Amino acid sequence: MRTLKDFDLKDKRVLMRADLDVPIDEKTGDITDDFRLKLAVPTIKYVLKKGAKQLIIMGHMDSPEGKVVENLKMDKVAARLMSLVGKSVYKTNDCVDINMNAIQNEKIVLLENLRFHVEEEKNDDGLAQKLAGYAEVYVNNAFATCHRAHASMHAITKYLHGCIGLQVEKELENLDINKMPKPIIAILGGAKLKTKIPIIQKMLVQADKVLLAGAMIFTFYSAKGLEIGNSLCDNDYLTNAKIMLNNEKLILPKDIVIANPSLDTGIRTVSYDAIPKGVLGLDIGEQSIEQFKQELRNAATIIWNGPLGYYEKKPFDKATADIAKFMGELSCHKVVGGGDTADVIHKFGLDKNFTFISSGGGAALELLSGKELVALQALEENNK
Repeated sequence: MRTLKDFDLKDKRVLMRADLDVPIDEKTGDITDDFRLKLAVPTIKYVLKKGAKQLIIMGHMDSPEGKVVENLKMDKVAARLMSLVGKSVYKTNDCVDINMNAIQNEKIVLLENLRFHVEEEKNDDGLAQKLAGYAEVYVNNAFATCHRAHASMHAITKYLHGCIGLQVEKELENLDINKMPKPIIAILGGAKLKTKIPIIQKMLVQADKVLLAGAMIFTFYSAKGLEIGNSLCDNDYLTNAKIMLNNEKLILPKDIVIANPSLDTGIRTVSYDAIPKGVLGLDIGEQSIEQFKQELRNAATIIWNGPLGYYEKKPFDKATADIAKFMGELSCHKVVGGGDTADVIHKFGLDKNFTFISSGGGAALELLSGKELVALQALEENNK
């Protein structure tokens, strides 16, 4: 995979795809977490230091489905980048048909939200060609979107030679399970078993223990023939669950925090094999938290992906919070697989207590599952 070190950037126009999809306050439109923007800064500074004539940055926010949405414009992203980089950032009103003469004296240019055009998510060649026409070198620094075949990530590689940025390079290095110290303990949460099967299967081969939590555990309990009440169950994947239950590395919680469907009544903890009918399983209990802590103490590496319960609503965030803080105190190698899990770490201010926090949930999940990331695959194939 070609990196920035393989290119002479002096006096070149550089087009960089960055992770700009930051969370915003729905009422004010203010950025509530600039984690991803901060991760873009080293690559921005590197490109400028190497004498690039101009750096044009592009990215997306949310999924406006081809429509212009006021709160999803890049104005506040431009302002925050300006603050983080310490240099002026010129923002365009669109991402296509840019007047190059108007921006020729601007060192850093930020294009408007790519997803204001439906062609972006359709991997449209026409859009890719227009974007490629802005520069002489392409840099993919948007790890969180590397598992998507979109125009600015995939099709563009046919029209402009390029490489990966510093953040993508860092992600590939830190998410390589073959380089992680052993023993490895994987702790996996989340709702739907369907999306987690590849990583569970991969971890059952490469990790020493696999601790499961989140709503997906109820598919495993159901596969055992147990009552799960109204808890979420992926019935199409019961057979997969039954097969995985035969692996002694797999560890399921011993007790469950349940509540009535209203979520506000009947909150109590029961054994995993004593869930009543009509209730919802929403978190793992104290006994399971201690069970997980005991396993995690033995790890040289911990890989964590997915919350352990319905963490968006108290008191069902307890297990996720307790395990996050406990892991923060351990001195082992700790890798967090992006997405909701990374949000939890940021929320508790534990960033410095973890070895590596991925910037991409879906992309990290696919990479850790052993899959090729389509955008990087296209970049490599078209830059031989």
